[in-house]
Amino acid sequence: MKKEYKVEVVKEGALGTIFLGSSKMPLKKMEEVMNKYGEDGWDVEFQLVEKRRLLFLWSREAAIITFSREKN
Repeated sequence: MKKEYKVEVVKEGALGTIFLGSSKMPLKKMEEVMNKYGEDGWDVEFQLVEKRRLLFLWSREAAIITFSREKN
């Protein structure tokens, strides 16, 4: 059986990172994304968190979520 994959990136808020030095991951956004794909039959294959540069001075975290499902 063949699989197909989708990748979704969910980032910390830029304003919180700039003004406060850090921000927290948007958990509600992550839940929405996961529920949306779950309703369409996608499963979370793996997930990782990486730091990404923001405007040369700051960095913020981004969750990279990979979904998979059996290909029709």
